[in-house]
Amino acid sequence: MRKKTSLLLALILSGSVALISCSSDNEEENIKIEDDVSKDTNSEQSKQEDQKEKLPEKSQPVTEFPWDDDKDFKDAKEKNDTDVLIAGFCTVLEKSTPEERTNIDLAASTVTETVIDSGKIFSQNETVGPYTEEKGYKEGSGYVGNEVVKGTGGGVCKVATTLYNTSIVSDLDIVERYNHSMPVPYVPYGQDAAVAYGHKDFIFKNNTENPVLIWTKFIDNRVYMGFYGKEEAPDIEWEHETLSETETTTEYEYNPELDDGEENILVDGMDGRVVDSVVKIKDKDGKQKVKELGKSTYLPMTNLIEKNE
Repeated sequence: MRKKTSLLLALILSGSVALISCSSDNEEENIKIEDDVSKDTNSEQSKQEDQKEKLPEKSQPVTEFPWDDDKDFKDAKEKNDTDVLIAGFCTVLEKSTPEERTNIDLAASTVTETVIDSGKIFSQNETVGPYTEEKGYKEGSGYVGNEVVKGTGGGVCKVATTLYNTSIVSDLDIVERYNHSMPVPYVPYGQDAAVAYGHKDFIFKNNTENPVLIWTKFIDNRVYMGFYGKEEAPDIEWEHETLSETETTTEYEYNPELDDGEENILVDGMDGRVVDSVVKIKDKDGKQKVKELGKSTYLPMTNLIEKNE
């Protein structure tokens, strides 16, 4: 009887040890899984933080883009034999309404994946326009003389401006370009491009010996654009000479809903200028040349402020 009791006790103790052992293994496995999840989360957070740090804070040439790992983009490069980044640009927008963002996104989405064969031209109005409600465009802000007005498609000039700057840093030929009647806050004087269907267009020519693929995307209030072909562009440097300047003025509007002494800026004005723009180009052999881009004339943009008095 004692033998049976001893044997039973041994089996119970053995099972308890096994259970303790299994519990210990599971705890270690759970800890390992939690560690792996924590590492993955930290890695993703670190990646997002790195990407945020890389976001351009002002409009400038860029070489890294949100689509660098995108399969459709890689397939398009292979299909069109345009595996080399010629040059790229990012236009950073400080302020834009939801309607204008819709217009910018729609125009950029229409331009992307466009291929311009050697010797051919690209026209924004022919590719993107007309800027109508039927095509999904909303009412946004635009310039008429020295006034800010609303019109269908307002905001598409941001895409034209990005095209202009990307064309310049890619050393492509500009066929047609108009500056705005007043300065814009998102690029320096002389680096903007205005479009109005049937009146003003932005057109450039592919003066390379190979096709050029355009890829562009509007994200985080930034219009990214890259031109791709078979050879990198030479070093490009903008230069703008101010020929004359007209100081802006300030106008006030009465708003009874504001508190006494409170002010609300409706339009942040800018001085008018006449600027003469050139780009200095240095090729791989160190040879330099200067390309004249002409004069841009801007009326002053008036400060418009609301106040209760």
